[in-house]
Amino acid sequence: MHYDGMIIRPPSEADSILLQVTLGCSHNKCTFCGSFRDKRFTIKKDDVIFQDIEYARTHFPKQTRLFICDGDAMIVPMRRLRPILERIRDRLPWVERVGVYANTKGIGMKTDEELAELKSLGVGIAYMGLESGDDQVLADICKGATSDKMIRMGKRVKQAGIQLSVTVLVGLAGKARSLIHAKETGRVLSEIDPDYVGALSLMLIPGTELHDDYQAGRFQLPSPEEMLAELGQMIASTHLSDGLFHANHASNYLPVRARLPRDKEKTLDQIAQALSGKIKLKPEFMRAL
Repeated sequence: MHYDGMIIRPPSEADSILLQVTLGCSHNKCTFCGSFRDKRFTIKKDDVIFQDIEYARTHFPKQTRLFICDGDAMIVPMRRLRPILERIRDRLPWVERVGVYANTKGIGMKTDEELAELKSLGVGIAYMGLESGDDQVLADICKGATSDKMIRMGKRVKQAGIQLSVTVLVGLAGKARSLIHAKETGRVLSEIDPDYVGALSLMLIPGTELHDDYQAGRFQLPSPEEMLAELGQMIASTHLSDGLFHANHASNYLPVRARLPRDKEKTLDQIAQALSGKIKLKPEFMRAL
C-alpha cells in the first residue's frame, strides 16, 4: 500500500483496510489540531489508488470493512469518488462497509441524490468532527462552520441512510465557557441525533495555535475534574433516540460507554461517583491521543 506520512483513522476502524485517497485535510485550520500540519492537501492519482485496491485484494481477504483516508474523503468530487467505490465493490466484494471522514464543506458539495448514491456504492458510515455546539467556540477554533450548518449537514448524511458518528471535544472551551460548551454541544447532538457520539478530552499539541494560547495564558485548560463535570453536563444535555455515546478514547480520564437514552442516569451517577472520589480517574501519564 502507498501511504504518504502518518495515517489518521477513527479508533473503531482499527481492523479496517486503510485506503489512502486524499493526503491531509482540505480545511486544516482548526487551532487545536496538529494531525495534518505537515501535509498539503491533495487527492492521490487514480492509478495509485487502484494499485492499492489490488494490493488489498491480495493481502486483506478477510477484512470486511474499509476506511478511506485521510482527513475528509467526502470532499473528493463524485466523478472521482464514484469509480473508486465501484472498484472497491468489484475487486473487494467481501467488504461490507466503507467509512469516510466528512466535514461540512465536503458534505455540502454533495447533493442529496449523490449522498444516497454513496450509500448505494457501499459508504456505510461517515465520521464528522463537531468538536463543539457552541458557536463562539467554533469561531475561536476556526472550525469553518456554525452549529446550524453542522446540524443541517449531519441530518443530510443520516437522511441518505449513512450512519453518522460525531466527535466532540471535552475541554475545548477552556474554563470560562466549559458548561456553556457542554450544554450547546448537547443541544446540537440532540438535533442531529447521530448513531454514535465519540467524546475525546482535549490534549494540547505543541505547534498548534491553541497550545500557543495556553502557554501565553490566553487559554486556561480545565482540570481533570472540570473536564469530567463538563462531560456530565454534555451527556445530561444530549437527547438521542437510540445512539451510543462513548468517551472511552485513550485521552479521557474516565471511560464511558452509554446507550442513550437507556443508560443516561446510570452514566451520570458513575460520573458523580468519580467526581466525589469513589471512582479513580486515569492518571495523566496514561492518557494518549
